Amino acid sequence: MDLSEIFYQGWEGILRTIVVGVLAYVTLVAVLRMTGNRTLSKLNAFDLVVTVALGSVLASILLSKGVALAEGVTALVLLIGLQYLVAVLSVKSKGFAKLVRSEPRLLLRDGEPLSQAMHAARVTRDELDTVMRTSGYTDRSAISSIILESDGSFSVVGKGDKASERVEVGPPST
Repeated sequence: MDLSEIFYQGWEGILRTIVVGVLAYVTLVAVLRMTGNRTLSKLNAFDLVVTVALGSVLASILLSKGVALAEGVTALVLLIGLQYLVAVLSVKSKGFAKLVRSEPRLLLRDGEPLSQAMHAARVTRDELDTVMRTSGYTDRSAISSIILESDGSFSVVGKGDKASERVEVGPPST
């Protein structure tokens, strides 16, 4: 093995990466813009999978000489199109939406933690306390509800609050 090939294999590969990279990136941005903000919204589990797959396809287009630009662009458009289709079907069908997205889960009601819901969501009391403190509450009895939203954030509604506060704490521990 020639060690010099680890660092440099010629201008052809570098030029291919630049040309294909720019074209694939422009295509990805254009298609994402055409499909609207839903594709770029906060990620639920399904959106995360699509985003990782898009990154993987883009990397393959850039680095694999065996993947032609047309094939890579087709894969990008296919993934984004499928994600768009799922979003449209989710809006039109509640049953389909339930299939691909998690529902918000009530974890605390009137200051009392709901143990079964917390267990099912894999949220600990310590995490619930963190959400409470992050929202400015020191006493559970001052909270009407804490909801784990489908995007992994928490909403905290204080007793007497007209609007809830959304708190970014991170995904529940597993």
